[in-house]
Amino acid sequence: MGQQIETMAKFVATTRLEDIPQAVQLHAKRIMLDTLGVILAGSSRPEVAQLRERLAPTAGRGATLFARGWQQHDPRTAAFLNSTAGRAIELGEGHRFVSYQGAMQILPGVLAVGEATKGSGRDLLAALILGYDAGARLGAAMTPRPLAHQNGQAALLGAAAAGARMRGFDAAQTSLAMRVATTLVLTPSYNNAINGATTLNVAGGMSGFTAGLVPELVLAGFTAQDDAIEEALGHLVGAGFRPERLLDELGTRWEITRNWFRLRACCNPIYAALDALEAALAELKPQPADIERIDVATFAFAAAMRNPQPLNYFASKYSLPHVAAALIVNGHTGFDSVNDEALVNPAIAALRQRVHVEEDPKLSAQAPQLKPARVTLTLKDGRRATHACDTPRSDCLNPYTEAEIRTKFRELAAPSVTAEGIAKIEHAIDRCEQWESAGELAALLRRYGR
Repeated sequence: MGQQIETMAKFVATTRLEDIPQAVQLHAKRIMLDTLGVILAGSSRPEVAQLRERLAPTAGRGATLFARGWQQHDPRTAAFLNSTAGRAIELGEGHRFVSYQGAMQILPGVLAVGEATKGSGRDLLAALILGYDAGARLGAAMTPRPLAHQNGQAALLGAAAAGARMRGFDAAQTSLAMRVATTLVLTPSYNNAINGATTLNVAGGMSGFTAGLVPELVLAGFTAQDDAIEEALGHLVGAGFRPERLLDELGTRWEITRNWFRLRACCNPIYAALDALEAALAELKPQPADIERIDVATFAFAAAMRNPQPLNYFASKYSLPHVAAALIVNGHTGFDSVNDEALVNPAIAALRQRVHVEEDPKLSAQAPQLKPARVTLTLKDGRRATHACDTPRSDCLNPYTEAEIRTKFRELAAPSVTAEGIAKIEHAIDRCEQWESAGELAALLRRYGR
C-alpha cells in the first residue's frame, strides 16, 4: 500500500478535535445543519417514502430515520435511507474544486453509527471533518471517467474512513476500512441525472450504508489487498491515480471549508447562468410575456444541461431552460420553485422553449477553476441586456452568508419540525461537541417533530 494512503489513514485516526481549528469546526456545524435540512425535505419525495415503507417490515433498531414518524432502523439502513433522501432534491452541498458531495454521503452514516454506539458529539464532529477530508483528497487524486458521477465513489471511501473514526479505529484499521470499501465503490452515470433516473440517488445512499457496514467487516476479520485503493481509483472506477496529491497541505488545508452550499434547487454548474440571468432581469424588469428569447453561453459541462423538456422532477434539476423559466415565473429557484408544480405550469413550459443554451469553448477553457456563463436576455420590444458571471454565489470564493444558510434550514425543516424544535436543533448543532451521545439530535427530532 502507498505511504501516502497510510499517512492519510493515520491522520484520520489520530487527529484530535482540539487539533482542528475552531473556524473549521464552525463551518462543519453549518454543513451539519444544512445537510439535516435537506434530508428532512428530501424524505417526503414519493420514491423515498415508498422505499421506507417497503423496508419497514424488516426494520431493525439502533438509529433514527430523519422523516416524519422518526422510526428506528439498523444503523446501516438508516444511514442509507437518510443519505438517499438528502440526495433526492439536489440541494446538498459539494466541494468547489473536486467532483464530490461529501456531507450528504458521510454525515448520515456518522450520525447513525454515533447513535447506535452512543458516540459523543466530539467524536461525531471529528469524524465528519476527517472523513470529508479523506474523501475529498481521494477524489482529487483520482482521474474520474467522463461519464462517472461522483456518488458512491471517493465519498464512499470518505464515509468508510468516517465510520472507522466513529468506531475508534487505529491507523492500520482505518487504512484497512478504506481498502475494504473499494469493493463497494459504484459506477453511476451522469446520464442518470439528465434523464431523471433517480437511481443515481441510491448510489449516494450506499455511501451512508458503507459507513456502518465497513467497520463491521473489519472487526469480523475481512481483509483487502494492499493496493486496493490505487487499483480501484486508478484502473477500475477511475482512469488514473496520483497519490502525491493526498498529502497536499494535510492538516493545514481543511477540505470541508472548500465547499459550496446550494440555495438553488438545481445542479450547481448552472448557477453562474442563473446569476447572470438574475442580473439581466434586474436591469430590464420584464414580465414573462415580454421575453423574446434567452441565450446562454457556458462551459461544456453546464451546456449539456440544455433539455427544455425534462422528463420528471429529478430531471428538471438538470435542465437549465426549465430552472431559468422557473426563476422568471416564480421569482426564485428554491425548493418551493423548482418542484413538481413547476413541471406542469404552462407559463414555465412556454418560457423554457425560449431558452437557448450552447457551449462557448473559451468559457470551457476556464473550467474547472471558474464555472462561467454569459446570458443575453432579449425582449419583444427589442431591448437587450447581457451579463456574465465567472464565480456564482454559493461557493467558497463567493459564499452565501450564514444567515442565508440558516434561513434555508428553517424553510426545509418547517414541514417536519415545530418552530420551537427548529430553534432547539439549531442551538444543539451549534454546540454539538458537547453532546454526550450523537443520539441527542434524534431525541430532539422525536420530541419536536410534527
